[in-house]
Amino acid sequence: MPGDPSFYEFTDVPTSDSCWSLSAGPDGCIYAAACSEHLGGVSVYVARYDDEHDRLDYILELATAVNDPPDSGRATQCKIHYCFCPSRHDGILYAATHLSGPALGDFLYSPWADWSDPRKAFRGSALIAYDTKTDEVRWWDTIAPREGSRCMALDEERGRIYIVTYPRDHFVIYDIPTRTRRDLGRIGSVNSQIVFTDRRGRAYTSSDMGQLVRYDPDRDRLEEIPTYIPCEPYQSRWHSVFYDAVASPEGDCIYAVTWRAHEHLFRYWPEDGPYGRMEDLGPATPERDRSLPIDTFTDHTGGLVFGADGMLYYVASRWEGGPDVRPTPQDCTGVIYRMDPRTLARDDMAPLAREKFPAQYVSRGGRDRFGNLFFGHVGGRPSGIFRMPMDVPGGRSDLHEPLRTWG
Repeated sequence: MPGDPSFYEFTDVPTSDSCWSLSAGPDGCIYAAACSEHLGGVSVYVARYDDEHDRLDYILELATAVNDPPDSGRATQCKIHYCFCPSRHDGILYAATHLSGPALGDFLYSPWADWSDPRKAFRGSALIAYDTKTDEVRWWDTIAPREGSRCMALDEERGRIYIVTYPRDHFVIYDIPTRTRRDLGRIGSVNSQIVFTDRRGRAYTSSDMGQLVRYDPDRDRLEEIPTYIPCEPYQSRWHSVFYDAVASPEGDCIYAVTWRAHEHLFRYWPEDGPYGRMEDLGPATPERDRSLPIDTFTDHTGGLVFGADGMLYYVASRWEGGPDVRPTPQDCTGVIYRMDPRTLARDDMAPLAREKFPAQYVSRGGRDRFGNLFFGHVGGRPSGIFRMPMDVPGGRSDLHEPLRTWG
């Protein structure tokens, strides 16, 4: 049975307020982004879990690495948002930055209002190629001028990275060998939180109306396909976008959740017919009074990751009191659930807890080389990650495979 989850604060980055990205690297170690998205003049740091000494090591400060100092007067390189992509064949961990942190001394940053401001405007999302074998940045490039990278996916075979930008919500293809970018245009007004790929190398995201958007590299075409993300019958499809997604161990289907209140867990079979097949697995969080508004920070599901046992694990908000309650984050507990893909039976495995702060909002999950599970946490200062030790066969150090190559 799994052990009790432990929380690891980003103690060396006391300003951090979120961990948006967490991923197993090509080396099987867990990498996490210590983000500071609400405070001016602060950079994002990359931390790596040291399994030998049971600690976090801070291996990289992005603003310095990409020559965009946090005291430059511009909006800062403050976070990595669903943009870790590990590469198996060369040991590179790709990471791209996102915006929201204001300039030093400023209260906030508006990417719309400050788009043309010669001082404040964000320089752009910086993509780095971090060599996990030598612990150095091989190269970096600006991949989205004046915009951040909301999410991205790596196609190792073709040497490409697919990116969804913010705030314009454009789909961008970055060619790694030539270090060039191609913008395929706008998807909508609400960003999907993930880009994922299937076994044929096609890339998927969603429009702001819950419709799947697919890029086919063989046809070099970005298209909306007649497949939609599930939502509750009382809801419109507006804002029913992807939040998190993970491939099955066999790679034949994708398990995912939505980014909206009353989110659903679902499976998508991309090779079943010309447009794939969507399978709704139902709500992921408790029933509530649907006449009362609620935000996605309270009613939330994330951190999808398959364990070495072949079971799907994820973290969902849970609250007490039945459907008449209108919960707040303080009313919620983040609970690790386990689902059997064969029977779809779900069990709650363990609650997440940390002192003084709610722990219901988990961004991403990962599995390290020894099969232990990790979850990035958003909220509180400093933020950090959870680690849940798993009961797996001893002596193996390859249990991070297959790697998830999207953020």
